[in-house]
Amino acid sequence: MPLDSTMTRAATTRPNSFDPETRTVSAVVATATPVQRRDARGPFLEILTADTLDLSAVAELPVLDSHRTSSVRDQIGRVRSIALEDGVVVAVLELTSAEDAAPIVQRIADGTVSGVSIGYRVTGWTEKSTPQGRVKTPTGWRITEVTLTSNPADPSARLRQKGTEMPQEVIETPTPEEAEAQRRSDIRGLVRSAGLGAEIADQLIDQNADLTAAKAAIFDAMDEKRRSQPVIRTHAPANDDPAVIRRRQADALAYRMGGLAELPEEARPYADVALMDLARESVERAGTSTRGMSRNEMLHRAAGEHTTSDFPLTVMDAAGKTAMATYRAAESPLKTLCRKTTLRDFKPSTAVRLGEMGELQEMAESGEFTATTRGEEGEAINLKTYGRRIDLSRNLIINDDLNLLGDTVRAFGEAAAQTEASILVATITGNPDMRDGTPVFDASRGNIGTTADTPSKATLAENREAMRLRTGTDGTTIIDAPPRYLLVPADLETDGEEVLAAIYAATTADVNPFAGKLNLLVEPRLPSGHWYLFSDPSRLAALRYGYLSGAEGVQVQRREAWDTLGLSFRAFLDFGAGWLDWRGAQRVATS
Repeated sequence: MPLDSTMTRAATTRPNSFDPETRTVSAVVATATPVQRRDARGPFLEILTADTLDLSAVAELPVLDSHRTSSVRDQIGRVRSIALEDGVVVAVLELTSAEDAAPIVQRIADGTVSGVSIGYRVTGWTEKSTPQGRVKTPTGWRITEVTLTSNPADPSARLRQKGTEMPQEVIETPTPEEAEAQRRSDIRGLVRSAGLGAEIADQLIDQNADLTAAKAAIFDAMDEKRRSQPVIRTHAPANDDPAVIRRRQADALAYRMGGLAELPEEARPYADVALMDLARESVERAGTSTRGMSRNEMLHRAAGEHTTSDFPLTVMDAAGKTAMATYRAAESPLKTLCRKTTLRDFKPSTAVRLGEMGELQEMAESGEFTATTRGEEGEAINLKTYGRRIDLSRNLIINDDLNLLGDTVRAFGEAAAQTEASILVATITGNPDMRDGTPVFDASRGNIGTTADTPSKATLAENREAMRLRTGTDGTTIIDAPPRYLLVPADLETDGEEVLAAIYAATTADVNPFAGKLNLLVEPRLPSGHWYLFSDPSRLAALRYGYLSGAEGVQVQRREAWDTLGLSFRAFLDFGAGWLDWRGAQRVATS
């Protein structure tokens, strides 16, 4: 059952504390009586605990006719107050004096109306297992409406008798004949509610089954009936859609492993569900009963190589979300300097850069256009695949050790980010030859600083001028691509911060012309001895990196481990990086 979804529960009532002068009536609207409900995991008993009720906004809530809200006439009154008395929730209701509500008011006055119900929203659940099945109680809930209804559910709530407090419940011991008649009636009622044939009820009655055994047999019969019927899927996500359930369970697992900063509201019902419980649910959703199944067998059914269970997909999705979150957080700042691309395959890919056209020519009197040509350059990159594998034991899954699982998949994301950073650092520091046979940084290109020193106003000014006056492939057209990023190794971080600090200058000579114009990037993997200036990649990209199309970032896959009892995960990265244009970069030595 999704959290924060509106629910209703109702109870038979007895007349009545109605006051015709004030048109008010007192009612017990909620008690701790268990009510049978169902969520994505199956049936459970719901117990509303009065001490977790939010009483901060209860006055003036609507009193409705049978939970209807389609018309203003459906509101027949309002809630004057709600209070707690001996563990139950009591409300004072004020009914309207409108003529169209007079028949309802009269039914209250003469005791004909006997149903009280509430609408409410739950913000969180706690759950425990009992001999009667799962029992869920809210960690917090609030009432949204009180209604009069003919379809009650909570027999312990009622309109209060005038002048009486909470009456003591009188429990009479039935005779054996009465108990047997009640057993037969209850079993037949359960069978009818389950939509099963009367022969099921006859068999259970003949077997002298009590209600607990009868419920178990009825659930088994319902499961068998469901598996024998065709499954009809719709495109609209629903609470019982396996794809929706798997996504919500994966989000809850990813949150518990630290892969999501916030838990999505729709995933809250699965926030505290153990891995083995998820495995059991997935096996049951696949149409296999888990009654009497050992943990080992259940895990094999849920995670086996040829299983129809969606448990492996749930764990893999959660692992992928967690690894990707860590990967994003650990990405190298060097990617800021690059242009991103996607490649269709692993063949070398060449990015062709057309040269500058120069200036437009003045038109002759005849109106003829002068033809021109453009030079072109191209640099190639190709993708490579990098990967690692880890095996998770069945003990980890059975013990629900999500901390270890989370640490493991986060390590995948960290490793992928480290791999990318190392490749980009090697691309910059390796100074490879470009297509023209000259290294990226070369004195003949003019992209090596002539003054060796740490970043300062003087060295930045010298190299900015060199980049500003750089020409295109024709050797004459100034491309005007000034530096946007100052890239330094760890030992020059303080120097970079000082030279880019925005200061309030007392004199003109103290003005910092680079404050706000350059962004500092620190890459601790860069060796000491050099620092770099890069232009804005949106203006002139010097570097590029790429992924295989449809596989951006770290990818996580799983399979059943053969060598060990458990699951095997592998992470891989299809990544490549290379230079595009030397004109967008400048290298300066420190000494």
